[in-house]
Amino acid sequence: MNKSTRVLLVSLLSVAALAGCSKKVKETAPPPADTGSTVPQQPATSGLYGPNDLDTDACLRQRVVYFDFDKDDVRSEFQAIMACHAKYLRDRPSSRITLEGHTDERGSRAYNQALGERRGNAVSSALQANGGSASQLTVVSYGEERPVCTESNEACWSQNRRVEIVYTAK
Repeated sequence: MNKSTRVLLVSLLSVAALAGCSKKVKETAPPPADTGSTVPQQPATSGLYGPNDLDTDACLRQRVVYFDFDKDDVRSEFQAIMACHAKYLRDRPSSRITLEGHTDERGSRAYNQALGERRGNAVSSALQANGGSASQLTVVSYGEERPVCTESNEACWSQNRRVEIVYTAK
């Protein structure tokens, strides 16, 4: 294939790729009818979260992210929670969060301290990827020092492998 044909082919592929990346308009569905069930509340009518939403919004009330054994990556089931808290951070630039990393009792104290920090940093990264600001986030690791369950079994250990989201300024 000669050079001009290759240039033409690359140009056509580039135009096709750019056309495929054009902004799509989303159609919005009508709001669901109120059936009286416990549907998570939406933010205020302006679309912005306020300080009261931390206690009333079902998504924002979820402030614990759990991890698998010896892992420090945020599981996909917690992505919606990350998006809610990141939106709160965007809507309220004066708000601040401390991310408290915890582990179960297995492993050395130093290893668990480092793992708790990696877990806190993973949640911090997820919040930042969803639009939260790094200046609003602080990571603290407690390792195995603050368990919520003290039994030595998998059910208990799974409760201790977590990051708690603590709002220090609303």
